[in-house]
Amino acid sequence: MAARSVVVTGMGMVTAVGLDRDSTWEAMVAGRGGVATLVGFDNLADYKTTFAAQVKGLDPEKVMDPKEARKADRFVHLAMAAAAQAMEQAGFADASGVKAPADAFRAGVIIGSGIGGMITFEEQHSKLVARGPRAVSPLFIPMMIGDMAAGLVSIRYGFRGANYCTVSACASGGHAIGAAFDQIRLGKADVMICGGTEAAVSPMALSGFANMKALSSRNEEPHRASRPFDRDRDGFVLGEGAGIIILESEEHARARGATIYGRMCGYGMTADAYHMTQPDNEGVGAIGSMTGALADAGLRPEQIGYINAHGTSTHFNDMVETRAIKRVFGDHARALKISSTKSMVGHLLGAAGGVEAVVTVLALREGVLPPTINLENPDAECDLDYCPNTAVKADVEFALSNSFGFGGHNVTLCFGAGR
Repeated sequence: MAARSVVVTGMGMVTAVGLDRDSTWEAMVAGRGGVATLVGFDNLADYKTTFAAQVKGLDPEKVMDPKEARKADRFVHLAMAAAAQAMEQAGFADASGVKAPADAFRAGVIIGSGIGGMITFEEQHSKLVARGPRAVSPLFIPMMIGDMAAGLVSIRYGFRGANYCTVSACASGGHAIGAAFDQIRLGKADVMICGGTEAAVSPMALSGFANMKALSSRNEEPHRASRPFDRDRDGFVLGEGAGIIILESEEHARARGATIYGRMCGYGMTADAYHMTQPDNEGVGAIGSMTGALADAGLRPEQIGYINAHGTSTHFNDMVETRAIKRVFGDHARALKISSTKSMVGHLLGAAGGVEAVVTVLALREGVLPPTINLENPDAECDLDYCPNTAVKADVEFALSNSFGFGGHNVTLCFGAGR
């Protein structure tokens, strides 16, 4: 059976720079960052890193039943908010209710999360230590497990097809979108809600990342801390948020008169098989991931005009990703436009691939490539065009989005313009 064409018909984002898709995109194009000193933490001076990219002002009761919202962790709230935007844009849900596909078993949900209900885990552990086993909430398990975002989104919209969570650290959201893509092009589904969500700006996560020296410690100027590809980068900035897209077979989308915002053309995924947290020095896994995405999409390297880089603002990632891009694209690497939106919204871990997929589709559709902010002193080993500090207008037909995770997980998504 021939593979089916897969299109994007809806998108949603919740980030530190905006509570919805449009406000997040506007902020990114303007180069506005959302990194700031932490709020909601006790004894902040005890922490090595005292800032993050937090989502502020989200009211989960606007996207969930109030009673159900109280039974869900923050990572679920973020996913539900982003999914609501995507479903409304796709025409499956509005103020009058849900308009589910005719065959609910051909409509599924795959939402990745690298950590899941970290905030719930910490809160309930504190109760266990302070008051004993009987103090732990009977809702602890369903609030904490990582698959619950996918589960509750499927319940909300009545999608009865494939339903699960991908867990591959910072590649989780990208893997979710790739898996959803396969469901559709292989004829197993007509519509998929997919992406990533994460809410791990918590005392334990912040301490763990800081103590392994993965985080920036630029506490006096947090707004300048996330600086991918810059010579003075000193670690990533922890962020939270969600990015959801609606993938649909082109045949199904056109039959119901849906607007097509972009196309998913292919993806690649590999393992470094090298180190628990550090990428292979020559970028072997990243090279394989990007090469695989190009092959899957049937595209030549010179057809790619933009890459939304993993670009974490860590020494090894940015250097290795640059090396990998040069290996894959050869001379064309100098003509590529590349940017890291983590410079504005921080590293969203399992949600990064979801948010960055949405950004990549918007960049293709709008003809604007978001910048890498805080890129003031380029690293000599990071010598490509990273759209420093200012958005670039460019008519691009095809783009890649990279996501690489602890454990050596790599995934590259390939998108095309909707025209």
